[in-house]
Amino acid sequence: MTEHLMPLIDLLNEMSPFLLLGFLFAGILHEFIPQTVYRKSLAKGDFRSVLLAALIGVPLPLCSCGVLPTAMSLRREGVSKGATVSFLISTPQTGVDSIIATASLLGLPFAVIRPIVAFVTALLGGCMVNKFCKEEEAATIEKHSDTAGNKGFVAKCIGSLKYAFVDMLQDIGKWIVIGLVIAAAITVLVPDGFFTAYNDKPIVSMLIVLAFSIPMYLCATGSIPIAAALMLKGLSPGAALVLLMAGPATNTAAILVINKVLGKRTMILYLFTIIVSAIGFGLLIDYIMPQEWFQTQIVPQGGMSDCCSAHATAWWKWASSVLFTILIIVAFAIKYFEPKNSTTMKKSFKIKGMMCNHCKANVERNIAKIEGVTAVSVDLESGIAHVDGNFDVNKVIETIDSLGYEYIE
Repeated sequence: MTEHLMPLIDLLNEMSPFLLLGFLFAGILHEFIPQTVYRKSLAKGDFRSVLLAALIGVPLPLCSCGVLPTAMSLRREGVSKGATVSFLISTPQTGVDSIIATASLLGLPFAVIRPIVAFVTALLGGCMVNKFCKEEEAATIEKHSDTAGNKGFVAKCIGSLKYAFVDMLQDIGKWIVIGLVIAAAITVLVPDGFFTAYNDKPIVSMLIVLAFSIPMYLCATGSIPIAAALMLKGLSPGAALVLLMAGPATNTAAILVINKVLGKRTMILYLFTIIVSAIGFGLLIDYIMPQEWFQTQIVPQGGMSDCCSAHATAWWKWASSVLFTILIIVAFAIKYFEPKNSTTMKKSFKIKGMMCNHCKANVERNIAKIEGVTAVSVDLESGIAHVDGNFDVNKVIETIDSLGYEYIE
């Protein structure tokens, strides 16, 4: 039993210090950079808007479920279709937390090339959408105050910590844990050299990886230990890059929402760009770049079960693992045991498709803009929005649909 748990513990010890640092950076970015910065220059359907959307998206620590409502909200406020797609592609593939975690498990070259691939793919996808998808009627720009800009320094620091170690952990913490468990299971169950049979045909490995990763939900950080474990089983670095790119960038929910809100042609170009870019850069790594650049930092010692011997692990890594575990437990305790809002609401709306705190925040913010709404509260667990005030019910339903969600009667 102990030897089966050691791969999981080793992975956690390797990743936890970088995860803690990455989450902290994420909180600082979220709290200290006003949201208006992300919207100001993205309305025109030109290369500049696509470029800015990609540059903004690469460091943002939004998972693929969180980026959907954010992107749909940006679109509703006037961001061009090409910039929206650029943001949708670049954001979930990377983030400061996943870049740092990539360096810890897969090495610095992987950590450098991963955001580069995300950036180039986002540029390609956004430009193709601008060229081949006619921009329909411009989205109505709705201005609202950015309350974060009115906070003091201390309040922003507290907000950074809450966002990093409560909100973000609630959103992607379970996917990181799932990724670690899957990686540990792969280490134990998949025979050594399983993928070596395809070493002379890396394109086959890439297609197999694509078949599984496109419909699945994988967060950018949670996919890292899976890729590392598969590389130890013989998966080529290029095929591992395909997993790291296509897994976080796509999932069934994203495909359906993009098809509904941005149109079928945009959705096809979105998928085409991700698939072609992932395979293209994967082949570049496997055939042209030095293979010694792309080696996992978890090195087997005397066999797979001994990889990264726990006896040699530094005390600060153990401390980071303990702290990270405690923070995850606390975050989910807050999520599932905090008192429910007891305020009596005039109307409740059942919403399908909300998956995280970003979804909740976007729905609350946009419904609050509707004339006559005096209060709005979303219960993420039940998927119900409680709205108070003298408002038009149809406007609320239209707002829900425009964000990419579904109102259920």
